[in-house]
Amino acid sequence: MATYLDFEQRLKSLQEDIDSATMSNDKTAVEILQKDLHNEIKKVYSNLNDYQKLQLARHPDRPYALDYIELIMQDSYEIFGDRHFRDDKAIVCFLGKIENERVMVIGEEKGRGTKNKIIRNFGMPHPEGYRKALRIAKMAEKFDIPILMLVDTAGAYPGLGAEERGQSEAIAKNLQDFSTLKVPTISVVIGEGGSGGALAIAVADKLAMMEYSVFSVISPEGCAAILWNDPTKIEAATKAMKITPQELKKANLIDDIITEPASGAHRDKLQAAQRLKTYFLESLEQIRATPNFIAKRYEKLMRYGSFQ
Repeated sequence: MATYLDFEQRLKSLQEDIDSATMSNDKTAVEILQKDLHNEIKKVYSNLNDYQKLQLARHPDRPYALDYIELIMQDSYEIFGDRHFRDDKAIVCFLGKIENERVMVIGEEKGRGTKNKIIRNFGMPHPEGYRKALRIAKMAEKFDIPILMLVDTAGAYPGLGAEERGQSEAIAKNLQDFSTLKVPTISVVIGEGGSGGALAIAVADKLAMMEYSVFSVISPEGCAAILWNDPTKIEAATKAMKITPQELKKANLIDDIITEPASGAHRDKLQAAQRLKTYFLESLEQIRATPNFIAKRYEKLMRYGSFQ
C-alpha cells in the first residue's frame, strides 16, 4: 500500500477517486480525474520547500539500492565479505552488466520491513562494510571494470563495536584509495547522503544526486540539537544547511542532478531507474573520452572547499 506524506494528501484523495471510478468502469470520470491528478502533481512538486524534499529523500516507498540494481542490471552476481571480519549487509556489492557494459555496483541498502531493516542495520554500515566496498573496488580496478556507487545512508554506524574496529580509519582509507582508482567511477546519491557514511562511497569522477535526495555533513535533527538544543527545529536546520541538489550544484559540490519522474522516484521506480541508468552510461562515455581522467578527478577533489 502506497504511503503519502502530509503535503501529498490531495494526491492520495485523487488517486482513491480514480481507483473508485476505474472499479465502476466510469471512463469519463477516470479521464477527468487523471487530468486533475496530473495538474495537482505539477502544483505540489513545483513548490516544495527544503524540508519537504528531505521528507521525500526519506520516503519509505523510495527505491533503494537493491531496487535500482534489480531494475538496471543483468546477469548480476552478489559478492560478499571484507575478508577480515564479516559481511556487512548494509553495503551490497554486485558484478553484472548494464546494457552491454560490465559494471561493479556498490550500494548502501536500508532494507524494507522491520526484520530486513535490522539485518541491514537501517543502512548504517560498520567498518567492515566500507572495507568490503574497497575490496570490491580494487577487484574492479584489477579487471578494468567501471564502478557505480549508490549512496543512501543516514550515516556510518556509531556503535562501540564499530569504533573498536576502526570506523574512522575505514572511511578515511576509502576516501584516499577511491580518489586514485584507475577505472571510471560514478557515484549517485539516491536518497539520503549522511556525513562520512556517505562520503566513503562518494569519491568519484562524477558525483550526482537524484532530484529529491539530500547530502549533508550531519542530519538536520543533529544540527538542530547542536545549534538550538532543540531537535524539533528540523525545518530551520534543513533550510540553513543547504542540503538539496540544487544548492549543492550551485556550490559546485556535485556534478549533476538526475531529474526524477513528475511525481518522484517513490511513485515511478521504473522510470527513475531508467534515468539513473541513462546517466550512468552517458557519464561513463564522457569519462572515457577525457584524457587522463584520474588527474581530472584529483583536480576536482582539490577544488572542494575553495572560496573567493
